[in-house]
Amino acid sequence: MSGVLLALLLLPLIGSVFTFFWKNNKFSNDVALGFSLISMVLAFYALAYFNFGPTVGQKLQYEINVPFSGVLRSNLHFGIDGLSMIMLILTNILVPLIILSSFNEKRAYSNKFYGLILLMQFGLLGVFTSLDGLVFYGFWEITLIPIWFICGLWGQEDQKLKFTTKFFIFTFVGSLFMLAGLIYVYNHSASFALIDLYNSTLTTTEQTFVFWAIFLAFAVKFPIFPFHNWQSDTYTYSPTQGSMLLSGIMAKMAVFGLLRYLLPITPLAIAGTSGGIVLMLCVFTVVFGGLIALIQNDSKRIIAYSSLSHIGLIAAGIFASALLTLKGNFTIEGGEGAVILAFAHGINVVGLFYCADILFKKFKTRDIRQMGGLASVAPKFAILFMIILFGSLGVPLTNGFIGEFILIKSIYDYSSLLGVISGFTMILAAGYLLRFYGKAMFGEGDKVILSSVKDISGVEFSVLASLAVFVILLGVFPQPILDMANSSLKLIYGSLVF
Repeated sequence: MSGVLLALLLLPLIGSVFTFFWKNNKFSNDVALGFSLISMVLAFYALAYFNFGPTVGQKLQYEINVPFSGVLRSNLHFGIDGLSMIMLILTNILVPLIILSSFNEKRAYSNKFYGLILLMQFGLLGVFTSLDGLVFYGFWEITLIPIWFICGLWGQEDQKLKFTTKFFIFTFVGSLFMLAGLIYVYNHSASFALIDLYNSTLTTTEQTFVFWAIFLAFAVKFPIFPFHNWQSDTYTYSPTQGSMLLSGIMAKMAVFGLLRYLLPITPLAIAGTSGGIVLMLCVFTVVFGGLIALIQNDSKRIIAYSSLSHIGLIAAGIFASALLTLKGNFTIEGGEGAVILAFAHGINVVGLFYCADILFKKFKTRDIRQMGGLASVAPKFAILFMIILFGSLGVPLTNGFIGEFILIKSIYDYSSLLGVISGFTMILAAGYLLRFYGKAMFGEGDKVILSSVKDISGVEFSVLASLAVFVILLGVFPQPILDMANSSLKLIYGSLVF
């Protein structure tokens, strides 16, 4: 079945080249959407025949392993296990919706814009399927190139390039530390193959160095306090599609990296002081993001800090279960909660950024204090916005509930105090998200503006309705995602037992 995996990897790349050089800008969006939809259908085809059992180090159903460099002992090694499949499906669901969300917009050089989105998809799929450390790093860096151009060239306001360059520098420097860490592990391993990196012979001191080197790259990408400085500005001034890619999918690279690379490679470091320090940083990020979101009036900044808070919870759950396992209480609950909330967060944050974009187009401002009364003239938008908002709030029977519940429980099992503090994320989220919704949708509003406002268009309805379906569907049926991740998480957390 290697042909299916090869097609999944190459389709976005072929589509990127084809779209980039498409001479008719008028139809470049249709071409890009076509390639992304074919990729999505192929991804669901792979899912339909997917064997949930095998994971890293075992024979995978979808796998490519081609010699790349004997000198570097590195192969072009790709494979899909349960963890990869979850991220692959998320990517292939969101990219077509992100492309579709831009159909009502006119922009210069649109063929280049859509070509870069597909190139971004190619890089993301490479990250999520790579089973070689050097290949993982290569695709990690590939994703940085298109997103810098997307946000820097098509962003909003005059300072977009300044903030995008800041993001580029943060991410690139963090990636260099990760490369240093991977090379150090490689020098104590048989090759760059992932399973060989897992079996490296490193002392506690060496693992501690590797832990912080690799964690820095992931902490920037999440981001985790105090490496978050780039996030709110970049999310705010990027084009809506750039914000969606950054928050909806690119941040999940760090979730994937923590589970796939950091935990199995550095168990001794996590068992020392490093794991506890990072857990506290993550819990602080949860509260910090929520409190800052409460005082924001810019719609995109509210979503940016909301994302920061939710991402902090995901990372905290991963480390809470790791620390419990290292203490002899084997559990994968934190990993399960992280995976399912990462998937839900991708859906929800893309929806929220699109709702913010729709609000901006109707009110010509991102300041929620200057909005109001939209529910009376846009009932379809009000309902779909509410469903996606409920998912972000973690309301029962929506996609955000089960993940948040499992994560808070896993943190509480490790430390009741940290669990209670983490639980405040739900209270804080209710405060800033309901305030956001109330300001925009209710109240009197400007009667002159409202008199000319129409409900959402067919394109807008299609995107929001699709996302709302996933909010409800995954809230009612979360088990398939947990089943997919099970074997991978057992290997990851099992590697901590020594």
